[in-house]
Amino acid sequence: MAFVTTKDGTEIYYKDWGKGQPLFFHHGWPLSADDWDTQMMFFLAKGYRVIAHDRRGHGRSTQTDQGHDMDTYAADADAVVQALDLKDAPLFKLDLGDQSLVQHLTASQVEGKVVITEIDAKTRLRFRSVSRVLREGKPALLIMVNKRSGAPHEQRPRQLLVDADEAGTGAATPRVSISGGDGASFYGALKPGAGNATASVHIAAPHRTPAKLRNVIGVLRGSDPALRDTYVLLTAHYDHLGVKPGGPGDRIYNGANDDGSGTVSVIEVARALARLPKHPRRSIVFMTFFGEEEGLIGSEYYAHHPVFPLAKTVADLNLEQVGRTDSTEGPQISNASLTGFDYSDLTGFVQRAGESTGIRVYKNEQGSDNYFTQSDNFSLAEAGVPAETLCVAFDYPDYHAVGDEWQKIDYDNMAKVDRAIALSMVLMADSEQPVQWNEGNSKTAPYVKAWKLRGVE
Repeated sequence: MAFVTTKDGTEIYYKDWGKGQPLFFHHGWPLSADDWDTQMMFFLAKGYRVIAHDRRGHGRSTQTDQGHDMDTYAADADAVVQALDLKDAPLFKLDLGDQSLVQHLTASQVEGKVVITEIDAKTRLRFRSVSRVLREGKPALLIMVNKRSGAPHEQRPRQLLVDADEAGTGAATPRVSISGGDGASFYGALKPGAGNATASVHIAAPHRTPAKLRNVIGVLRGSDPALRDTYVLLTAHYDHLGVKPGGPGDRIYNGANDDGSGTVSVIEVARALARLPKHPRRSIVFMTFFGEEEGLIGSEYYAHHPVFPLAKTVADLNLEQVGRTDSTEGPQISNASLTGFDYSDLTGFVQRAGESTGIRVYKNEQGSDNYFTQSDNFSLAEAGVPAETLCVAFDYPDYHAVGDEWQKIDYDNMAKVDRAIALSMVLMADSEQPVQWNEGNSKTAPYVKAWKLRGVE
């Protein structure tokens, strides 16, 4: 069923039939769209597009006793009309290859606009870092361009996860995808950012499917009465890319390395530390996030709805792709790297743990800063928590492909890396001084600002 949500949160049910010149059947009377069926079918047969809706408080619309006046009824009808058509909306080209545009993108730049962008394997990670800006800016429409014109089964269906706080508010931006050479040519002809181009689009209202998605949390309580109410986080994401809708052969995106390896490492480190005869001084939180692949949604939700006070959260060590050693940069045996390597002294704790467990913790010059905004550590960093992601292989064969399966994990090496991770958590939890941002690095300025604003304890 199709609904439009008004500004006061009322859901208005509507029917939208046909593709011709639109005719809108509005109430006075009758109160239900069904009562217009005879007239709608008549004009539909004549080639018109016909639209009718259930009035608020009646039929399938929200059963509310508020807003029963002519001005509100008119506003409800206008909400239906606005949801169905975009006419001459300004177009904004979000060129993910333009690093400056991506870094400086603001919500006000895209508000109310039709945003068009092209995503491929090289730019998909960058899209994650701007997805929160898009959610805040609430563009009228997001058009995703795929220059490939493959068969439908070659393209994974995209769905938009909506924060529970936005469910039913109409706040989510609808998305459409276009593919093939014509779409790519149109996109290529546009200049990055806002220009003089406009778009007129007819779209159906989004189909909403309620679903409950959860971050999964466990906690090992600290042993020091003075520090046990401060927290060190060990995190990973448990989602991946789902299933191809069709086509021959294997269609399951297993995500064994991305990020099954991180998820099981969180569980195994939790299991090991729980067996210690004496717990570390600070409490350690073990958490796996949902929705990382859709734009860091689970971690962002936690940053806005923390279970443990952010002011008392001293660090987050996030895990990504810690199982495979067959990196495209060469074998990564007994190696690990961190995103934001120079951003905080979290790195020092991990390096010391690596020295004790035989893991070389090094700075990957290409991956360190570029990938800092691409995983769940970024959500915590934006909230002021010193947070970095530990990774063994930033890129590897069949990344984000169905071939990322369990047989390709180097289990002996992952166990060795996990020992370094476990010791890192103990060192941070036992430290008298909490993890600190590196204020001498200009790239940390926004995180330091948030860190100070949240009132670190």
